[in-house]
Amino acid sequence: MAAGEHEFHAVSSEDVYAGRVMALRVDEVAMPGGSVAVREVVEHPGAVAVAAIDAEERIVLIHQYRHPVGRRLWELPAGLLDVDGEAPELTAARELAEEAGLAASSWSTLVDVAASPGFTDEVVRVFLARDLSTVDRGEIADDEESDLVLRRVPLREAMSMVLSGEIVNASSVGGVLAAHAVLSGAVSPRPASAPWQDRPHRWASRRR
Repeated sequence: MAAGEHEFHAVSSEDVYAGRVMALRVDEVAMPGGSVAVREVVEHPGAVAVAAIDAEERIVLIHQYRHPVGRRLWELPAGLLDVDGEAPELTAARELAEEAGLAASSWSTLVDVAASPGFTDEVVRVFLARDLSTVDRGEIADDEESDLVLRRVPLREAMSMVLSGEIVNASSVGGVLAAHAVLSGAVSPRPASAPWQDRPHRWASRRR
């Protein structure tokens, strides 16, 4: 069989852990030549992030504590796809309102980012939001979000933050670079409801 023609498939699968925002399973996967390899897979509900750009071409960033890395990171407003039946673009609008107190009348899809496909199915869809207006953030949860710092940064400055390593969150890096490409006229974004081939589904199916 020529390279690139093998059909990989799981010959067995064992659930190890299921938590609030992730699950872990161990698969045995059929490899070329007849061998079997063990692959640990972290299942994730998927997420959305929002590159919200105002009339002055400033992008909305939040400074939020992230416990796994032990420090605050500059990121785009974002949230999990953890509401059954909610379209990703509606999740994005809700998260933009809750985290940044903003609404947008223009939405499109920028990029889909596979966080680390070697061990997790997490994929984040990043939306571009334009024509911003202020809305009530509503009740703020008593967790990391209660400590959020909001900042509007010129898009060119945000690009520098990416390239200097100040912005390291993968979907935020991708969103900032893609937003710059779109606003410069180099490319056009996809519709907000564009097909999403790699949206995770396994974690959500566990909850049903």
